[in-house]
Amino acid sequence: MGTSRGRQAAGAVGGVVAAGAALSFGYLVAAVTGGPWPVDAVGVQIIDWSPGPVKDFAVRELGTADRPLLRAGICVVLALVAAAAGAIGAGGWGGNPRRLPPPNRSDGRDRRAQAVAVGIAAGLGVVGVVFAAFGRSAAAGVVDRLLPAIVTLVVAVLAMALVVRSPRPKTEAEQPEGFDRRRFLVTVAGLAVAGAAAWSTTRVASFGPGDAVRAKFRVPTPADAAGPLPVGVQADVPGVSRFVTPNAKFYRVDTLLQVPRIDPDDWELRIHGMVNQELRLSLGDLVERRLIERDITLTCVSNEVGGPYVSTARWIGIPIADILAEAGVRSGADAVKSTSIDGLTIGTPLSALTDGRDAIFAVAMNGEPLPFEHGFPVRMVVPGLYGYVSATKWIVDFEVTRFQDFSAYWTDRGWSVEAPVKTASRIDVPKGFATIKAGPAVAAGVAWAQQRGIRKVEVQVDSGPWQEATLAAEDTIDTWRQWTFRWDATPGNHKLTVRATDGDGDLQTAQRAAPRPNGSSGLHNTVVMVE
Repeated sequence: MGTSRGRQAAGAVGGVVAAGAALSFGYLVAAVTGGPWPVDAVGVQIIDWSPGPVKDFAVRELGTADRPLLRAGICVVLALVAAAAGAIGAGGWGGNPRRLPPPNRSDGRDRRAQAVAVGIAAGLGVVGVVFAAFGRSAAAGVVDRLLPAIVTLVVAVLAMALVVRSPRPKTEAEQPEGFDRRRFLVTVAGLAVAGAAAWSTTRVASFGPGDAVRAKFRVPTPADAAGPLPVGVQADVPGVSRFVTPNAKFYRVDTLLQVPRIDPDDWELRIHGMVNQELRLSLGDLVERRLIERDITLTCVSNEVGGPYVSTARWIGIPIADILAEAGVRSGADAVKSTSIDGLTIGTPLSALTDGRDAIFAVAMNGEPLPFEHGFPVRMVVPGLYGYVSATKWIVDFEVTRFQDFSAYWTDRGWSVEAPVKTASRIDVPKGFATIKAGPAVAAGVAWAQQRGIRKVEVQVDSGPWQEATLAAEDTIDTWRQWTFRWDATPGNHKLTVRATDGDGDLQTAQRAAPRPNGSSGLHNTVVMVE
């Protein structure tokens, strides 16, 4: 290992360890301050800069795995760059390893190579600082926002400097083979232990608002409760979706890698813009007002035909119309721009918040405080609209305005300004390419058309006639409706296709369309093998 190549290999390993230590300390500081971990700051910027087709692919093909994969990809790139920097810095002296310069005199090439390595580490750190400073983040203060990235930068520079200087001995007498193994191993091991300790402390300890803060929020009793679910809303078929989706299974599609953990005591909602009276409401102020409880199905516009991004929950919240009436909406307003704590904006038609539908500022979900992942302490829930124009999580600002005076995050990226939910249906059972036995068989699934309800569901076997399915009981027009279809399965491969008719009598379109720009359309089908 006395060759320049050996020192480069050692430097590469050391560079990776140095980067890991820097990121670990940044992770620890991010947990303490609530600021963005540099990896997440970069990741959010990548999300914001990604072309629409790339985002669509990630949501469609990767689902909820897109976040960990993005983080992993960033870390891999950082590791490769850090390895290259370490190799350059540690192996930069290109002479004969047994012919070292005299004591106390540094070879110029060594020093330049070391400077390059440290410069690369500093450059990566500066990128993290810049993205933390100017990207979207849930951190309120400048110090909280920047400190994790600054600490990462400082540790990266110091750690890289130690690594690239450690392989080379001070004199030939100390290590005539040109490589100080002991010094290098002690340096790298020390960095590895320090990084591991910082990472483990972050994972084990509890910093900032945690589950205890969420748990201390007592779910208020609504003045207008939803009551028990009607008998028969759940289809009695194994494998069909549960009518009420458990919180842990409720779909999540957003642009954040780091879930905001907001202390409810520090939260405030500002209502302003084209109103007669600006309001600033704490969580306590909000829940003192009239509360309602409603079952509402939410749908993501990114949902493909037959996709998983649709879920139902029982929500408790304050009618948005009540808050708007209290503030007094001025003439000419036609929109609301809502902003989450990380700066993401959503535009919602004012009419959808004041036309009598149960649009709410939700504070509870299925009998619990909102999970952090779903917007704790307060989020918007508006039945009948796709989430990207209505379902603002971690909301902190609510501005009454006009569509012509602003553009929201998603509309800037090619999505429609307004997006009512389209009538859709899905086959849950049987799964695609399932093998079933010949004879009496059953298919089942869900259909939804929020604000219109579902009047009828039909199933087609191969190219045969459309046959009406049996509908489960309806909860409300704002929830999905389950269906069951029994048929006589004959041996061979068969294609099942489903379609729904909404409460207005309009048939679900068979015309295929991608989610962009205002929701997918087309009929879901599945192929089964009958033995």
